[in-house]
Amino acid sequence: MPLRFTLRQLEYLVAVGECGSIALASERVNVSSPSISAAISQLEQEFGLPLFVRRHAQGLSLTQGGKQFVEQAKVVLAQAARLNDLANSITGKVRGPLNVGCLLTFAQVVLPQLRRSFVDAWPEVDFHQFERNQSEIFDGLRNATLDLALSYDLNIPADLEFVPLATLPPYAVLPDTHELAHLAAVSPAELADYPMVLLDLPLSAEYFLSFFTEIGVRPQIAERTRDMAVMQSLVGQGFGYSIANIRPWSDNSPDGRRLRYVPLTGPVRPMRLGLVLSEGASASQTVRAFVDHCRANVNAERAAGLRLRLDGPQRDF
Repeated sequence: MPLRFTLRQLEYLVAVGECGSIALASERVNVSSPSISAAISQLEQEFGLPLFVRRHAQGLSLTQGGKQFVEQAKVVLAQAARLNDLANSITGKVRGPLNVGCLLTFAQVVLPQLRRSFVDAWPEVDFHQFERNQSEIFDGLRNATLDLALSYDLNIPADLEFVPLATLPPYAVLPDTHELAHLAAVSPAELADYPMVLLDLPLSAEYFLSFFTEIGVRPQIAERTRDMAVMQSLVGQGFGYSIANIRPWSDNSPDGRRLRYVPLTGPVRPMRLGLVLSEGASASQTVRAFVDHCRANVNAERAAGLRLRLDGPQRDF
């Protein structure tokens, strides 16, 4: 009697096995916890063996048999992906699943617009997006839950490839009423004595703080947040300045306060926005199509959802 299971069920099995929790696996694959729980139960019933040990307070842990099944499931999923890539290559079509990650810092202003134009051009692509911090992006690319990701060139590991798209200089984000807000440019030394709202994401925070360590001063961190919109609202309400490389089209915070984006000067390196890919990912025709799409829509002349700084003083567009 043939076994009856789906590749989607195997995907859920791998996610739970790696996350150790149905709730965390649900966040990873963007599927409800009951659906994942049902898929795991169906697999255990189909194979006739327990794959997980359920511990009420500690989540799930793989049985010895479960560990072997997860490893084999990864092989099956990888082979299935290659079949899809082969079919696309033979037919010249761009279709099938595409899992795209995006750094939390700019996901809201970049990814939805790119996704809209891409799926309009290639309607047979099953596009899934995932907002992650830099470390989570690296993990997702390595465990193949992400095909590629939009991010910065921050500590890119040697086993991952970075495709640059645009250069984003840093800005001081200030409330419109701040005494430095109407300068043409401002230095980290000039900001150091004012309270700072730090966008506290892995690797990104170290990058922002490096502007001050380079000149031997310590910023006055008054607030920390991992959310770009919360940072903008805290700045708008006068709780401090912040630093960001993303300047959205609107200069208003989410709660309607006017913000000023003043270019930073001094020993501050710009950030490069680009695509991070795992080794061999570009063999997929669908991945290559998305890379080409990003190159056409995120560059110095045309930046999806962004306002890039021109040479010279800040100007309003």
